[in-house]
Amino acid sequence: MSKTKTSGYKVQEYNVPVQRFCQTLDLKDKPELIAEYRKRHSEGEAWSEIIDGIREVGILEMEIYIVGTRLFMIVEAPLDFNWDEAMARLSTLPRQQEWEDYMSEFQVAPPGASSDEKWVMMERMFHLY
Repeated sequence: MSKTKTSGYKVQEYNVPVQRFCQTLDLKDKPELIAEYRKRHSEGEAWSEIIDGIREVGILEMEIYIVGTRLFMIVEAPLDFNWDEAMARLSTLPRQQEWEDYMSEFQVAPPGASSDEKWVMMERMFHLY
């Protein structure tokens, strides 16, 4: 059975405790741009250098969800992961700024902004353990 938004998504299991970061960003309200943004993030379409860079800075998992023009990103990383250091390093890796500039065409974000400048960190206001 394939998973859908109402049947849930499998979550990766790790042998170490992880921390989670959640961010949001808006896309331009143009259906053709949203369709292209989704395509560019589909399996096999995202640039390999970008995927490699995400892994290289220590990110274990990254998911992006969409509703309308609103994006919601979940990042999971080990407990010793330092967000600021990782984002500073990520911005220097091959093709990263080129990718960010390209993605800015679809996003409500200033041209030339880094990923960390575009995505807004969200505050967790509730959890159920």
